[in-house]
Amino acid sequence: MNAFSFYNPVKLIFGKGQLEAVKKELPKYGKKVLVVYGGGSIKKNGLYDEVMATLAEADLEVFELGGVEPNPRISTARKGIEICKNEGIDMLLAVGGGSVIDCTKLIACGAPYDGDAWDFVSRKAQPKEALPFGTVLTLAATGSEMNSGSVITNEETQEKYGWGSPLSFPKFSILDPTYTMSVPKDHTVYGIVDMMSHIFEQYFNNATNTPVQDRMCEGVLKAVIETAPKLLDDLQSYEHRETILFAGTMGLNNILQMGYNGDWATHNIEHAVSAVYDIPHAGGLAILFPQWMRHNIKVNPARFAQMAERVFDVEREGKTDEEAALEGIERMSAFWTSLGAPTRLADYEIDGSKIDLMAEKAMVYGEFGNFNKLQSDDVKEILTASL
Repeated sequence: MNAFSFYNPVKLIFGKGQLEAVKKELPKYGKKVLVVYGGGSIKKNGLYDEVMATLAEADLEVFELGGVEPNPRISTARKGIEICKNEGIDMLLAVGGGSVIDCTKLIACGAPYDGDAWDFVSRKAQPKEALPFGTVLTLAATGSEMNSGSVITNEETQEKYGWGSPLSFPKFSILDPTYTMSVPKDHTVYGIVDMMSHIFEQYFNNATNTPVQDRMCEGVLKAVIETAPKLLDDLQSYEHRETILFAGTMGLNNILQMGYNGDWATHNIEHAVSAVYDIPHAGGLAILFPQWMRHNIKVNPARFAQMAERVFDVEREGKTDEEAALEGIERMSAFWTSLGAPTRLADYEIDGSKIDLMAEKAMVYGEFGNFNKLQSDDVKEILTASL
């Protein structure tokens, strides 16, 4: 494995009834808190009222920013930054899923910054300071509750990029599976695809001697595969929600990728697709990932075959590595389809008319991918195969 250093300062607070921890954690940082949330589901399921009551009990002055989009926009983050500057906000609390947390990360870093926060996303600047923030998670998917990464869309320029900083880790994250039980089936499916995709991105790497990491990745994937159908049959199951919630956090808190660099090319391509078409992120991943795998299978057939055998129970006997690998990819794709995930870009009414534009946006920083470097022609081939 590669030499590495590991850093993750997030205090993870997991289980039923943990919202009370807000009263202990937030007052450490001041009196004025900006609560950031999405389209209003927390008001329908009662969590908004619970949060506001808890903050009142903590004697905090509360400000609000609602309406964060599923693909969070720079314009919304700018609104939050303006509130922070005008009101002298001390800290933030993200109540929602990964999109809300991603937006909060940019607000936290942008509030003390004199320039435009898009500078961080477009890699023109790095944050020098940030407001502290915590999260109350409502969707098992992105892992943003326990990492420093964030993805932001500029709707005016049709750009969507990932960024991050050591300053954009949450101070704490509260994960109560109860708060995910009102998530509808389609978004539950998207979350499952997203967390599995994160693990696949890490699994395909070029390091050697990673048996511990491999088994950890495979184990989390197997747990998700075993639990997902049960959860979709009983969306009110606390037990299954608990398993999937923890899997989403473990999928992208950097523990699984100690000792190697994951690929992340598929995410880069999907960001370009959803920058142009504003489709659900995980829906794009469900379509693109099998095509990325088929495109790169010859890079290391044995790696794909190992995944096929250990994760999707493909029998290796009498098959070449490539044959076993292809069967594994088919089983992966079929599993996602069985959950209700999309299979083609056409499912979102996307045709081939903007492939060149999407490839151009994906290539904005040049070749990408750590398992295998992709060029513009590779991106176009993957997109074309995904139509």
